[in-house]
Amino acid sequence: MRAVARLWSSSTLLRHLLVAAVALVVVLLVLGGVSDFRRFQLAEMAYLGIAAGGLTVLTGLNGQISLGHGALMAIGAYTAALLLPDRDASVPLLVVVLASVLATLVVGVLVGVAAARLHGPYLAGATLALAVAVPGIALTFKERLGGEQGLRVVLPDPSEPVLDAAYFLTGQELTNSGYVALLAWLTLIVTYVLLANLSRSRVGRRWRAVRDDEVAAELAGIDLGRARVSAFVVSAAAAGAAGAMLAFTVRLAAPSSFTLTLSLTLLAAVVLGGLGSLGGALVGAGLLTFLPQVITGLGRDAGLSDIRAAELAPLIYGVVMVLVVLVAPLGLAGALRGVLHRRRARRTPPDLVRDASPATDPAPDPELDPVPGPPRSGASSSTTKGTPA
Repeated sequence: MRAVARLWSSSTLLRHLLVAAVALVVVLLVLGGVSDFRRFQLAEMAYLGIAAGGLTVLTGLNGQISLGHGALMAIGAYTAALLLPDRDASVPLLVVVLASVLATLVVGVLVGVAAARLHGPYLAGATLALAVAVPGIALTFKERLGGEQGLRVVLPDPSEPVLDAAYFLTGQELTNSGYVALLAWLTLIVTYVLLANLSRSRVGRRWRAVRDDEVAAELAGIDLGRARVSAFVVSAAAAGAAGAMLAFTVRLAAPSSFTLTLSLTLLAAVVLGGLGSLGGALVGAGLLTFLPQVITGLGRDAGLSDIRAAELAPLIYGVVMVLVVLVAPLGLAGALRGVLHRRRARRTPPDLVRDASPATDPAPDPELDPVPGPPRSGASSSTTKGTPA
């Protein structure tokens, strides 16, 4: 048992793989017990969670603000649409997802190189221009990209081995909506495992160092530009995978799906969940997916018309956003971590805290660590008394 505990605490990859295996089981159980409409909503939550996970790495770990991740998702979605125009397309879905990630990654490199020279509102403005410009490309090249109507995405039927495996694991026939939701959540789990390992690696520590203090990071030998570009590229790759999942879910890649609202929605999910937390990004994506429908239902129950109930959702959503920012500035995940730390501190015996405090915060010893500095008041008076006039 101790060997398992030691392996659990020492191997980050094993810990993440076990969590991913548990998450996969939960996903299979949930998808097997809900309706097709809920599966569609869960697929929406999954692709929002993928994009929000990439954005929380960029904003939470590296300190860069992006308002253009909706445009990066558009690149992934249009790549998937071009590869899946009809049922005769024989491109495997794995190749489609990888091609979407690769296309977005190339754009991420170009944008990241330019963004590495910008900070704060200038970077936000540059990415905002990306969010406005990219959907317009589809309107310019109507013949190839479908114009305002966009491109249809024809998802091939699942193969027999996939159907058999799904029936073996869930005991149910795999429907089209269930197939799409399963694809989206598998992509989310793989993406989160990769992002979690990357954030705990040397690359992730470099991103945090650049975020916390650029001067200290540069003095430590970290290339600031390379660290910023790598964070942007990783985040863009996640957005490309999310765009492909969006195209699979709605079966369409159109400019109206990638407006500035989508980019702001992703940023709101990251802020609600907690910057730098993958779990928080997923919680934020879940809130943005299910909260409007819950509020609309409550409005109908209160006697409002359908239009009034639908208009109530953005208001409540904005109020929740303001409350989270005021009450829990670190987001829902940060607030939960704070509660757990306080409970753990209360359960710790005072003797252990007293015994552990000298080891964690040793008192300064002037003989062992004679740090020069301004004289203290008591020392100054004694020196003055001992000094001959």
